[in-house]
Amino acid sequence: MKQTKKRSHSTLHKRVHRHVKLAFVPHSDNHYRPHLIRRYGLATIILMFFVSYGANNYVNTGDVLGQQTNVTVSGLLKDINDARQSNNLGKLRLNPQLNKAAYAKAQDMLQQQYWAHVSPTGTQPWKWMNDVQYNYDKAGENLAKGFNSDSAVTLAWMASPNHRANVLGESYEDVGLAVVEGRLLGKETTLVVSMYGDPADVATVAGAVTPNEFYGAAGSEGALAVLGARVQALPAVAVGSLVVLLAAVLTALVAHAYRGRLPKNLRTSWYRHHGIYKAIGLTSLSIVIVFLYSGGQI
Repeated sequence: MKQTKKRSHSTLHKRVHRHVKLAFVPHSDNHYRPHLIRRYGLATIILMFFVSYGANNYVNTGDVLGQQTNVTVSGLLKDINDARQSNNLGKLRLNPQLNKAAYAKAQDMLQQQYWAHVSPTGTQPWKWMNDVQYNYDKAGENLAKGFNSDSAVTLAWMASPNHRANVLGESYEDVGLAVVEGRLLGKETTLVVSMYGDPADVATVAGAVTPNEFYGAAGSEGALAVLGARVQALPAVAVGSLVVLLAAVLTALVAHAYRGRLPKNLRTSWYRHHGIYKAIGLTSLSIVIVFLYSGGQI
């Protein structure tokens, strides 16, 4: 009985090893064209992408296309405070005055059709805090648009140094949050405004400008930093898709290195360079995944 089990296990191991080698390693048995980057292998990868993308959207928004949004004030507050607690910081209180200020800022962006911390007329974010008579020693603002879940917003903020500094501001005690849907710059989107405050011990004069005002500056980071922030904000399902694509890209590059060993009839066709073509295509798909899953802008 034991001998039979050992033989079965050995046979299974050999079969798995053979199929893995056929899928990933260019050699004579697969004519130096690994199965993973053949038509059916690529079709499986693309199908897996669409299924995982739709499933992720459905779980987060209730819509497979991700057209709905599931960003809420309560969810954002929980995620922000979870991030603070993970960094040994106290929870922020949801402040009604700051909620009104954040909502007013979101409405102003929709009315004047701009996406920035400072309005086209030069109005600073702190104007909205002063309007609701919130007195502070230090204040900050984060913005987000186009995200379809609370976690996606918070992860994007945490992946950006400037925005992270507001979420984890040690002196902040209060936060105001607004989630507003509307049409901005020709596109239907969900705006998120987050205002942070360190309440003043002594009331300041409304409208006064203090040196302790800070916002997560949009566009202050380079293209690589923005791409890095998007990658860090990806959900687990997207990371899994990228790992599979990376394996396929590496397989394609190795196949390209072995192009001289292809059968003679393939060496005179486009198949001679099929590995590099597929590596480029799969890399492009990876970039698309990064932008589709991260989706929004901060």
